[in-house]
Amino acid sequence: MNAPTETRGFIGQAVKRREDARFLTGTGRYTDDITLPGQTYAVFVRSPYAHASLKSVNTAAAEAAPGVLGVFTGAHFKEVGGLPCGWLINSIDGTPMKEPKHPILADGKVRYVGDRVAMVVAETLQQAKDAALLVEVDYDELPAVVDVTEALNATGQVHAEAPDNRCYQWQIGDAAGTEAALKSAAHVTTLSFRNNRLIPNAIEPRAANAAYDRAGDSYTLYVANQNPHVERLLMCAFVLGIPEHKMRVVAPDVGGGFGSKIFLYGEETALVWASKRVGRPIKWTAERSESFLSDAHGRDHATTAQLAMDKDGTFLALKVDTTANLGAYLSTFSSCVPTILYATLLAGQYRTPKISCTVNAMFTNTAPVDAYRGAGRPEATYVVERMVETAARELNMDPGEIRRKNFIHEFPYATPVGLTYDTGDYDATLNRAEQLADVKGFAARKQASEAKGLKRGIGYSAYIEACGIAPSSVAGALGARAGLFEAGEVRVHPTGKVTIFTGSHSHGQGHETTFAQVVADKLGISIDDVEIEHGDTGKILFGMGTYGSRSLAVGGTAIVKALDKVIAKGKKIAAHLLEAADTDIEFEGGQFKVAGTDKAVPFASVALTAYVPHNFPHDKLEPGLNENAFYDPSNFTYPAGTYICEVEVDPATGVTRIDRFTACDDFGNVINPMIVEGQVHGGLAQGIGQALLEHGVYDKETGQLLSGSYMDYAMPRADDLPTFTVETVKGTPCTHNPLGVKGCGEAGAIGSPPALINAICHAIGVKDVPMPATPYAVWQAIKSNR
Repeated sequence: MNAPTETRGFIGQAVKRREDARFLTGTGRYTDDITLPGQTYAVFVRSPYAHASLKSVNTAAAEAAPGVLGVFTGAHFKEVGGLPCGWLINSIDGTPMKEPKHPILADGKVRYVGDRVAMVVAETLQQAKDAALLVEVDYDELPAVVDVTEALNATGQVHAEAPDNRCYQWQIGDAAGTEAALKSAAHVTTLSFRNNRLIPNAIEPRAANAAYDRAGDSYTLYVANQNPHVERLLMCAFVLGIPEHKMRVVAPDVGGGFGSKIFLYGEETALVWASKRVGRPIKWTAERSESFLSDAHGRDHATTAQLAMDKDGTFLALKVDTTANLGAYLSTFSSCVPTILYATLLAGQYRTPKISCTVNAMFTNTAPVDAYRGAGRPEATYVVERMVETAARELNMDPGEIRRKNFIHEFPYATPVGLTYDTGDYDATLNRAEQLADVKGFAARKQASEAKGLKRGIGYSAYIEACGIAPSSVAGALGARAGLFEAGEVRVHPTGKVTIFTGSHSHGQGHETTFAQVVADKLGISIDDVEIEHGDTGKILFGMGTYGSRSLAVGGTAIVKALDKVIAKGKKIAAHLLEAADTDIEFEGGQFKVAGTDKAVPFASVALTAYVPHNFPHDKLEPGLNENAFYDPSNFTYPAGTYICEVEVDPATGVTRIDRFTACDDFGNVINPMIVEGQVHGGLAQGIGQALLEHGVYDKETGQLLSGSYMDYAMPRADDLPTFTVETVKGTPCTHNPLGVKGCGEAGAIGSPPALINAICHAIGVKDVPMPATPYAVWQAIKSNR
């Protein structure tokens, strides 16, 4: 679909993505594409052991190797701060979480396979690789703590600061009231399950290129990152002590992130520090096997839950006990994922009066675990929707009806776990999903499957998520160590063309299109007259980046607020030109008009007047037409929806085929339905990947990553996925941002795993199948049920 030529009505239109032209023609500019004058290359020496003392690191042979410019170890970074964690969580007893130092390069110990031990910098990449093989490390292997469920009583100790390997024990909700409700309930459904460990796999691996400018005593870092301002803030203020104005961070085109590129990692930090010592730019691009070892992983929860109901299936209480794996170190946002981003969503879409959740967060000798697409919300939805579906089967209730019976219908609604939903219509998405999925025809399809010797099942998932974490004051009270606002700047040029600078970052979401649609619609100009700039701290006022489906709701609102200022100033200029009072000027369709008359002046003329101020109200205004704004939301946004999955299972082999998958979402107002649909498709692929295929597995004895390549870590392929039926209902607009938008980028990954597992359990008549539901796991469940 071509971009519309008219200058109004862009919001809600399926405008083709403007950025795709360069991506599809190979003219994108990624970090690894950037080669600077005097470019050098880095390779990291990584630990082959999950847990070991470093008796010695001998770099002499490597330093003498051809082309080597420097070899650096943990000893070089002793005076430098460790990598910070951005969220402080307090335990139930009020004590702060255990926060051991997270060194840039290993200091005295390695704590997971892939831990950084040394960095070699050389003239060429091959020389750096060759020299890295010459670094001699003497390890004294120690017992490894691998399984999170055994970490509390393990013989190994990941950090001396946490002798029982527990980082914190955290609780939310009414524990006593929940226990009382469980004891008096007519029926209690109980489940224990794991939310499997996932390894992010963006098309573009992590990469960085750091340069030091001696003349200006300043640094430039090109990095594949989702939030360059946060990267700069953390690296400068908390680790290297570089003044922020002496550091420019540029995140150019980024080939996917899914959360794994939010964090401050040791690799880019080491590159920046070493670039001054070497006096040359240093580039590092991860190899895929290196990414498997070193990128932050996701999920890895072990949970037991109990849902109390009366005899009619009305929910009374939900009790949840979760043990969460944090890995070997606290990553940038890891501490808040199994707490603030998880347990606060355990109400789901339901009026459950009492909820209590306890979280034990544990250190293990595995890669750090942090936010991955959905970040806490998929884990919460999995708990809630597996419990609700299981309860329906135990009570012999229809899975749709038990949900309708317990849905929230009155808004705003304050949940028992700290959130207030501003709006929603959960019946609408459920009803439409059932229509699209042809639930009424399921019985006939099941009979047809049975005639072929196959099992057929149907599973529901009614998810809700919280997007655009806010406000900063509340987040700060809950432990956030950074603001959660967003910034936008509107630069109107003399010709009426517009450049937008946003603190949000695009790495696949389509910001260059959707943000331009908002601006063009608001100003009544052509979308081709709007340029979007992002990802460069040297250009952008400030910004908190892109994660948690916050871009339009938070970043887009900051832009709208700046546009409002432009229009307000434009009205004053127009009033002067039209010889009218400011209060009589209206702005519509790109025209400043005198109310009740045909007198008008176009936006472009006002822009030219602002920069050629021969006829300008100098006594009231300064020349120019640039404005900026910050936006700190007053609440989260709450996208919600219903997903229905239907599967066929071969009982002889356990092979599961997804026959149909229906996703019906409420994202509030939709700016570009084509982009939204693409986001949902991508999320569904990741969620189905988790449910059926993906699993990060460590050997329990040695701590070796057994799923360290695509040979062992199964990513979903086209033939694993059905043709999705996706629809966005005419939604309930968000009440606290002017666009009325909610997030859409993570919904598919949040709602799909429980729908799929519910369908498999229904098909084969069992209470649970562990994720990933591989053919072997499903076959075992069938066999055990016999």
